[in-house]
Amino acid sequence: MQLLTPTHWQDYELLDCGDFEKLERFGKYITIRPEPQAVWKKIYSNAEWEKQAHVRFVPKSSSSGEWKMLKKMPDQWTINYPLGDKKNQKEITLRLGLTSFKHVGVFPEQACNWDVIFDYLVNLDKPKFLNLFAYTGGASVVARAAGADVTHVDSIKQVVNWANENMQKSNLDNIRWMIDDALKFVKKEQRRGNFYQGIILDPPAFGHGPNGEKWKLEDNILEMIDSVLQILDTKQHLLILNAYSLGFSALVPQNLLQPFATKHKSQLSIGELYLHAKSGVELPLGVWGRLEKK
Repeated sequence: MQLLTPTHWQDYELLDCGDFEKLERFGKYITIRPEPQAVWKKIYSNAEWEKQAHVRFVPKSSSSGEWKMLKKMPDQWTINYPLGDKKNQKEITLRLGLTSFKHVGVFPEQACNWDVIFDYLVNLDKPKFLNLFAYTGGASVVARAAGADVTHVDSIKQVVNWANENMQKSNLDNIRWMIDDALKFVKKEQRRGNFYQGIILDPPAFGHGPNGEKWKLEDNILEMIDSVLQILDTKQHLLILNAYSLGFSALVPQNLLQPFATKHKSQLSIGELYLHAKSGVELPLGVWGRLEKK
């Protein structure tokens, strides 16, 4: 099992976490947000957190809240992320914003997967890449920067529009945007006979499709993976499954993906994503499984 943490961020830093919160720097601005995994005590004092932070998210319910301004900062701003080596050097730009759901538009730990996606796709000839539960499209923009034919699927129109903005800010174009239920879209692709060389899915613990379709990770993940594997190119592929769930072990993606890996002689890796804080603590942020065949 591999423990992965991003190493190329310049515009993001986890400063500290504890007491169910995290202190993070996004570019020039520092936020305090809830974090259910941070069950330990903070390393820095509350006074130090308040001194550093520009804004703090205050929950009002289980799903929403408001931002308390501690210092002046904009509602929207951008950060950059570098990709590739000296031979294939690229950079993407992501627009961030203060939303009522505590999110700011990026999951920084996913940079581990972005690096894998870019390095894999950049050496292929016009690969097809599918991003499911795609949110604001970090992985979609990375895959497009690598030269892939990208399809981006999310059920919420506003975040698809946000992803489109990230594409444009990164000086890219021609990503295919789909506002759809992820499972329904995959089944349609299966019927159409479409295959992809790259697929990433980062399903939420709970969610809804555009027409009220219900998603619960434990109930639906098996059908989802079985369907996704039907549209994965068996000769050449990269598939990444993320699962941010408090109850999931890395053995879950292993067991879901092992039959395909054995049948098609694909390399299977599993592990956890985490962020290393400046204060010294390490924040776990979900398990992952990866199939790779070159």
